[in-house]
Amino acid sequence: MTETPNPHIVDADTLTGEMRPIRRAVLALGSNLGERMTALQGAVNALADTPDVWVTAVSPVYETEPVDSPAGAKTYLNAVVLIDTTLAATRLMDRALAIEDAFDRERPEGVANAPRTLDVDLVVVGDRRSDEDHLRLPHPRAGERAFVLKPWFDLEPDAELPGRGPIAELLAEIGTDGLVLRDDLKLEVE
Repeated sequence: MTETPNPHIVDADTLTGEMRPIRRAVLALGSNLGERMTALQGAVNALADTPDVWVTAVSPVYETEPVDSPAGAKTYLNAVVLIDTTLAATRLMDRALAIEDAFDRERPEGVANAPRTLDVDLVVVGDRRSDEDHLRLPHPRAGERAFVLKPWFDLEPDAELPGRGPIAELLAEIGTDGLVLRDDLKLEVE
């Protein structure tokens, strides 16, 4: 006897004709204004509460010296979050910006790398590549930033940054000067 599909059960993918694959994404978090740890934990919580996003790992927290920031910028707290998601990269970027806005992120015009309450950067979203103004993937400076590479390395030592190579090799090239592991701080996935 052959089974006939139930005509009353609708598969959501058949409504749009689109398959939504699960992609691994790497997000870098940073804060150097206000309650830095509260902002980072809030970002992890907001990502975990996002439909179609599953937080799979959160790195240790590092305190880092500002890079290419205005004079007098305070030290950052940085971490990396690994997620699995079925969201399109553009929707994930919109979510990252919304999370920043929820923590009163300001973007002063003409001030590169200005201090911030929260920064949520998409580093990698699957194998997606984009060179649009609103979405650059992989993140163009991730391979030059120890505060991205070291926390990512802690979670996935064999990971590769598309187009740049193994993160272990990139990290060995730039070193970890200016990074301090903060064993006293821990981000939780709730």
